Amino acid sequence: MLVAAVLAGLSLVSCVSREVPSVDRENLFQLSFGRMEDQIDLLGLEGRSRSLKTRISMRDGIFYIVDANGSKIAKYTSYGDLLSMVYNPESNPPPLNLKGSTDTLDVITGRATPYPLYSPGEIAVNSKKDFFVEDRLPPQRRTWDAEHRTLLDGVVLRFDNEGRFVEYLGQEGIGGTPFPLITGLHLSNDDELVVICRHAQGWNVYWFDKTGNLVYLVLIERDDLPLPEGRRSQPSLERIVPDPDGRKLFLKIDYYKDTVDASTNTRAGIGYDGSMVWVMDVATGSYDSSIDVPVLERYELDGDRRVEVEHMYSFLGAAYGGKLFFYSPDEGGYALLVMETGSKERKIGFIRVDAEELMFNTFHLSTDGILSALLATEFEAKIVWWRTDRLIGEPRT
Repeated sequence: MLVAAVLAGLSLVSCVSREVPSVDRENLFQLSFGRMEDQIDLLGLEGRSRSLKTRISMRDGIFYIVDANGSKIAKYTSYGDLLSMVYNPESNPPPLNLKGSTDTLDVITGRATPYPLYSPGEIAVNSKKDFFVEDRLPPQRRTWDAEHRTLLDGVVLRFDNEGRFVEYLGQEGIGGTPFPLITGLHLSNDDELVVICRHAQGWNVYWFDKTGNLVYLVLIERDDLPLPEGRRSQPSLERIVPDPDGRKLFLKIDYYKDTVDASTNTRAGIGYDGSMVWVMDVATGSYDSSIDVPVLERYELDGDRRVEVEHMYSFLGAAYGGKLFFYSPDEGGYALLVMETGSKERKIGFIRVDAEELMFNTFHLSTDGILSALLATEFEAKIVWWRTDRLIGEPRT
């Protein structure tokens, strides 16, 4: 996810980061900008930014980085050693330090596999270290879904641990119809793949078992989002995240209401009216429960006045045991909030991100609760992590 912190006209004087424990950050390795196999083309050639995705995923200390501008997927150790790469040879120079792919099944360290990636994006990794990557079809292979008024141009590519292409998945499963716009790709702790798509009427969630068979298709209509009892608000769905432990979905919904000018008794605009996470049972499509998400309260200076300002938390992801992670921009980094479904317990923390690293950043939360990020300065990309799993304790047995 792309994160940009903008504080217009307000300066912080007292913030959460000074009142809560900071989670230790570990800087792992850096990547320079470019098209060589051990570089990342974050901004596009000649520094021209593109609207393509850059994504990061971490599993068992191995990092998978999707470089859409460079049309490649690279796999690194936590020390920055390049293990393998899948790349489009039409947009990348021949690799110098990696071996070419072979037809043998022998394990080769440093494999470079050519594949005609078009526009890779979201990525998820299963327990066997197979990785699933979103890609888009070229224009001549796209179709139009008139019923949902959306373009069908997304596929999910599956590669094995060595970077060899295995198969692609569409709406019906292996070899199926292209997806609408893919906004999320997740794997459960049982290696079940969840593909989240957006279209004009709402969202489709495709739930596949570990063999690639479609188990559930959940249709979430924009005009049918849940409302808290007794509240007349306009819902806005921020993000959908699957439960890594079972077949449930977490929907984080923000609510807004009309504001009224007391002097004229007329509508003055729209104001924030709270946020909730709803828990949906995938099998029935019903909402089992919900949890209120608090706001981040802090004092800021507005000119010469010291005012209390409320900031929304954004949904970062879910870890085992129904642990939900949220974040909000704060001075010197981000405030963290961890909540658990079915519990009123809350834990808060703070992660440091320097101002120079806000040129671009994308985060990944593993199902065991470790937060990783790719942070970009003007000169390089940094891969870092925070042991946020210490906020939630040991997994239940």
